[in-house]
Amino acid sequence: MIAKTRGYVLNGLKGIAIDVEIDVANGLPAFDIVGLGDTAVKEAKERVRSAIKNSGKKVPTQKIVANLAPADVKKEGSSLDLSIAIGVLLASGALIAEVKDTVFIGELSLDGSVRRINGVLPTLISAKEDGYKKFIIPKGNEKEASFVHGIEVYVVDSLEQVVDHLSGFKPLERIEQHDFNLDDRDKEYGSDLSLVKGQAVAKRALEVAVSGGHNLLFVGAPGTGKTMLAKCIPTIMPDLTFDEALETTKIHSVAGLLKDSDGIVFNRPFRSPHHTATTVSMTGGGASLRPGEISLAHNGVLFLDEMPEYSRATLEALRQPLEDGVISVSRATGSVEYPANVMLCGSMNPCPCGNYGSEDKVCTCTPSQIAKYNAKLSGPLLDRIDLQIQVDSVKYAELSGEGLGETSKIVRERVNKVRLIQKERFKGDGILTNADMKEAHIKKYCKLTNECENILKSAYETLKLSPRARSRIIKVARTIADMDGKENIGAEHILEAVSYRR
Repeated sequence: MIAKTRGYVLNGLKGIAIDVEIDVANGLPAFDIVGLGDTAVKEAKERVRSAIKNSGKKVPTQKIVANLAPADVKKEGSSLDLSIAIGVLLASGALIAEVKDTVFIGELSLDGSVRRINGVLPTLISAKEDGYKKFIIPKGNEKEASFVHGIEVYVVDSLEQVVDHLSGFKPLERIEQHDFNLDDRDKEYGSDLSLVKGQAVAKRALEVAVSGGHNLLFVGAPGTGKTMLAKCIPTIMPDLTFDEALETTKIHSVAGLLKDSDGIVFNRPFRSPHHTATTVSMTGGGASLRPGEISLAHNGVLFLDEMPEYSRATLEALRQPLEDGVISVSRATGSVEYPANVMLCGSMNPCPCGNYGSEDKVCTCTPSQIAKYNAKLSGPLLDRIDLQIQVDSVKYAELSGEGLGETSKIVRERVNKVRLIQKERFKGDGILTNADMKEAHIKKYCKLTNECENILKSAYETLKLSPRARSRIIKVARTIADMDGKENIGAEHILEAVSYRR
């Protein structure tokens, strides 16, 4: 007898429908799984056999063949366990039910319990787009599933629960769907801009960068507050929209980083990988083509502390995704594309000892050492960093002062207003921030007066800028004009944007 069920596997962030065909026929007892499955899929036969037995059902003592179609698509992971088990029960006659419109997702334990899996959110979204409306998933994935509207989701603890539900003996209640509410998020941060003493220029640059989604580099001596400033970025980042939250959550769900208590990512990511991070960990890949740090920071910030200490290959691998906002990961096992629209924030010392240019300390580095140190960041990479800020030492009087600067909450309110201006401007253009503008957008939204053109021409020739650097200066000027509430870019906006090029 042949039975068919429906499961899903992931390829990157895209779910692929899998028809699970089970044939139970006379012959020597055996359990074979065919259809280009990886080791986890092939081992499913042992989990399924034990789960059925320990759920009080009889395992067929016949030849069982499970075919996973389409056969030319590689299947990875354990998400097909539940659909295979239900198929075996249907084919053996131990279960009589109509399952044509139901998708089964979950990993089985040997005792018959259903374990949570990674990637349920992107799987449900893909299956919904394919026209499926009814799903049975593990209880551990309940939270993330509740944010996908327009579908019926039933959560289970065990295979026995699934059988009772399908047979009508103990029908399950569909889970309650939730709306995206920013009031549910954890608002606690470990930093606040008001605690950063001095550094008025750096704070201004930080607000400009976050307002327009621009890349930022802090350069300064050790202990001047570069890292502290960077850690304040999450406190002034604009609120996530529901679409952005879903896209970010999909990546974190696939990577297994999603908190069970939340079910969705409420705050913009802030990723700070150590400088020993490999190229693969940064860009993504490996045996299972997992997302890397740049994708985990999508819609948020990727902070690289002490940038020259990262390997040259790792830094150079960031050039393409910083430009395109996506990264294609290709390995022998396959190819996937992950979103990687991030704000890059980096920090570095001006020289190996860190004292070059300091008013108080003497630099002990030779000119060749300084040149070699700065050469670790290539010209093309620096060209993609819009604001390059010199962070100077803070005077003791500023440190000991009782007064506090603007709080992150106040700055965040201004950032939200500027982001709203950009959202309205780019409605229908497929982008959200000034940093994402292409040349066509610059031509349309960044009209320059003759005075602005003359300033830009002088800076272009004096600083030996590239055409890309010119475009990025205009984008930053557009953001500064938005912060001033101006419809058109003025000379003062161009001058400030030019001042941020190191």
